Amino acid sequence: MQRESEQDQKQQQQRVQQQQQQGERQQQQQQKQQEQQQERVQRKSEQDQKQQQQRVQQEQKQDQRQQQKQEQRLSQQQQKKLINQQQQRVEQYRQHLEQQERLAQQNIAELQRQKRMAQYRFQEQYLERLRQQRNHLRDDRFDYDRDPYFYTAPIYRYNRGGRYYQTNEYGAKMLRQAVNHGYEEGFRAGKADRDDRWRGNYKDSYAYRDANYGYSGYYIDRSDYNYYFREGFRRGYEDGYNSRYRYGRNSGGNYSMLDNVLSQILNFQALR
Repeated sequence: MQRESEQDQKQQQQRVQQQQQQGERQQQQQQKQQEQQQERVQRKSEQDQKQQQQRVQQEQKQDQRQQQKQEQRLSQQQQKKLINQQQQRVEQYRQHLEQQERLAQQNIAELQRQKRMAQYRFQEQYLERLRQQRNHLRDDRFDYDRDPYFYTAPIYRYNRGGRYYQTNEYGAKMLRQAVNHGYEEGFRAGKADRDDRWRGNYKDSYAYRDANYGYSGYYIDRSDYNYYFREGFRRGYEDGYNSRYRYGRNSGGNYSMLDNVLSQILNFQALR
């Protein structure tokens, strides 16, 4: 009886100890959960503060950019000079497109004689895009007074042929488009010559000599657009002829220059 009583007491003590240990574990777990909750709250607060700081910084930068744009706005005299130059440029471009139509037809006849059917189809498509471009230019009613190009000061300079030229963000966008349009047309022309099993020569392509696709007649001189179109064209031609993507990329059937190659070609330098 005495041993049974001792065993009962021992078991009772063990149960008490287990309950105490369990209570301590629960308390530790609750404390840990509270600490984790506090950490989450603190992190959330820090993130909110960081986001708030970023919003404030972005608003400050936007205000600065807006102020800079206002400070860089061209004078009325400068705007009028740009508009006069633009109007002359557009009229000359219209006349040029009409002349190029005849040259293109002669080149198409030569391709048929040479039985270069892939190149023939490419040039037919290129010529049709030029016709659409010419029709758009003919029907366009351009609002010079509201276009920001004519009152926005230059922010970049670039070197072509050993001379420096200046342009604003709208002109810079047109130059980027020239390179990308050139690369795309060059890739298609190079692929066409490869499909025809014709010797590779990008200078032989009418599209390279023309170099006007994508040019609207606005913002930059046609000579500038032609130059950078050809810079993109010859690289696109090499990629298309050799069935590779060294200078550009293909995104859903649309070809464009790689960003790092585009930057190297244009090499814009900030004026401020």
